[in-house]
Amino acid sequence: MLNAVYRLVEPRKFETEFTDIDLTDDKVIIRPTHLSICNADQRYYQGKRAPEVLKKKLPMALIHEGIGYVVHDPEGEFKEGEYVVMIPNTPVEKDDIIAENYLRSSKFRASGFDGFMQDNVAMGRDRIVRLPKNIKKEVAAFTEIASVSYHAISRFQRFSHERRNHIGVWGDGNLGFITALFIKYRMPDTKLSIFGIDNDKMSNFTFADATYHVDEIPEDLRVDHAFECIGNAASGVAINQIIDNYINPEGTISILGVSENPVPIDTRMVLEKGLRIFGSSRSGRKDFEEILDFYDKNPEVVNYLDYLVGEVIDVRDIRDFTKAFEADIHKAGGKTIMVWNK
Repeated sequence: MLNAVYRLVEPRKFETEFTDIDLTDDKVIIRPTHLSICNADQRYYQGKRAPEVLKKKLPMALIHEGIGYVVHDPEGEFKEGEYVVMIPNTPVEKDDIIAENYLRSSKFRASGFDGFMQDNVAMGRDRIVRLPKNIKKEVAAFTEIASVSYHAISRFQRFSHERRNHIGVWGDGNLGFITALFIKYRMPDTKLSIFGIDNDKMSNFTFADATYHVDEIPEDLRVDHAFECIGNAASGVAINQIIDNYINPEGTISILGVSENPVPIDTRMVLEKGLRIFGSSRSGRKDFEEILDFYDKNPEVVNYLDYLVGEVIDVRDIRDFTKAFEADIHKAGGKTIMVWNK
C-alpha cells in the first residue's frame, strides 16, 4: 500500500516522501483526521532543539497527538471507519516494575521515529483505543497531553501522603489547565489553587477554588502538595517558590514542565522540609484507556476541555501544514487542531 509521509527535513520545511505499508503485517491502518500541535512539535519546526539533536532526528514526520479512523484491520477487530485514539509511545519490551513510557528502549512517535503526519499510519492494535462516540473530536485530538496529566495524578496518588487539604498548581497554560481540571474532578474534596502570571488565562479556571498571580501570593498561604506545569527556565523559579515559601513539610511536588536546560533547585530546603519530588513524562495504554473512560463518565470535563480548542485549521496539502504551524506560533492560547480533509 503506497503511503505519503510528510516529513520535516529542516526547520520550517516539510517534504513528501512515499513509502510502502505491508498489508500482510498484523497492523491496523489508520487514516489520521484530527491532529493537535504540541510545543515539542514546535521546537522541532522552529529549530529550537540543539543542532546535534536536529541532525540526529530529522527528517521526521511530526505530531504525536491525534485521532483517526480505521482503514484496514486484517483481523476485523476494528470496523472500517471506526474512530480511534492513537498512542504515540511504542514499547518493544515489557517490565514488571517500569512503566512502558519510562523504558529507555521504548520509541515515541515524532521523537524517535515518524509521527502522525502521514496519509495512513500502520499501528499495532495495542497502540489504538476506541474513541467513545460522545467525545468531541477536536478535544479527543489532544488526548495524549491530557493522558500525561492523568498519569501524573495517578502517580501522585501513589506517592504522596494522605493529607491533601490544599493542592496548588503552578502554571496557567494548557498543561496547567488540564492538570488542575483533572485534580478537581479526581479529588473533589481538596481545595485547589492556581498560581500563574496571566490573570486573563486564570479567569478561565472557573472550577478552581482560588487563583493567584505569582507575585501576589499571601505570605501565610500554604499547600500540602504542588504540581509544576510551566517548563523551560521559569520552571526553576516556580519550583523554588514552592519549596522555599508555600509547601508544607513532607509535601510532594510533581514536576511536569519540560525544560531544555538544567534548572537550579534549592536542595537545602528540600532536605529541611523532607519534601518528595517526582517527575512524570508521557503515558501508556493504561492511561489512555482510563482517561477515555473518565471522559465518558464525566462529560462536563470534556466541555471544560473544549475551551482549550483554539485554532481549527483545515489541512488539504503540505502547504497547509506550514500554515497551521505558523498560525500556532502566533496563537493567543489553546491548542491548534489540524482537521485533515484530504
